[in-house]
Amino acid sequence: MKKKPGPGRSWLRVTGSVGPIGIATSVLWLSIIVLLPLAALTYNSFGDGWSGFWDAVTAPAALDSLKVTIVVSVIVAVVNVIMGTLIAWVLVRDEFPGKGIVNALIDLPFALPTIVASIVLLALYGPRSPINVHLNATQPGIIVALAFVTLPFVVRSVQPVLIEVDKEVEQAAASLGADNWTTFRQILLPTLAPAIISGGGLAFARAIGEYGSVVLIGGNIPRETQMASQYIQQQIEIDRPVNAAAVSVALLVISFVSLLVLRLFADRTARKEQESR
Repeated sequence: MKKKPGPGRSWLRVTGSVGPIGIATSVLWLSIIVLLPLAALTYNSFGDGWSGFWDAVTAPAALDSLKVTIVVSVIVAVVNVIMGTLIAWVLVRDEFPGKGIVNALIDLPFALPTIVASIVLLALYGPRSPINVHLNATQPGIIVALAFVTLPFVVRSVQPVLIEVDKEVEQAAASLGADNWTTFRQILLPTLAPAIISGGGLAFARAIGEYGSVVLIGGNIPRETQMASQYIQQQIEIDRPVNAAAVSVALLVISFVSLLVLRLFADRTARKEQESR
């Protein structure tokens, strides 16, 4: 008869299909690619002690760049939540000529170098704009650039969920006299909410750390259009690596907390949706 593992060793039991070797390999790779670089960055950020870290993060220029970054990123996330959900709806529910091309274009920001996006936007909305729209060195210009690179996160998060939605429920609601808005708000939105929130969180996290797409169109004007990523580069150029590392850690904390909160909220919403069925 096999002995049951003692209560003190129950946490050591490994279940699943990959086994201990697969789990160990995954943890090792995650440590090399993610954990060790983050640990090194955090260590460098405290090179001048806690007071040096705090002074670097709370410096007026640093706070201004963080404020601009957060405000712009929130706006971009909200815009893409609305427009990304609408685009996902059109791609799933509507048929039109060129639909395959449009669907492929959604993934273009993933493949296109972000600096190329900045050059294109500068040519289109810069001082020599062919359409006479000048957004160079303005926050609206940054919003357009960030909206371009973060749009796929929302569309690709919502699209597969929308495909799996049971249309019979919508048809039943329509037969009972519910209009399109009521059907979307009471039936579809609770189902799509976790995916929408997840996509919006990813868009926000990508936006606050973006550099390439805003480096040209943004103008890098302190207190107006200077993003935190540009401020970090500036600190490195003037030989202040500790300040750069400190602001980088602040961005990491903001990204992690926002994603964690949104993930918890999305999971809670998903559980409520399953319990209501």
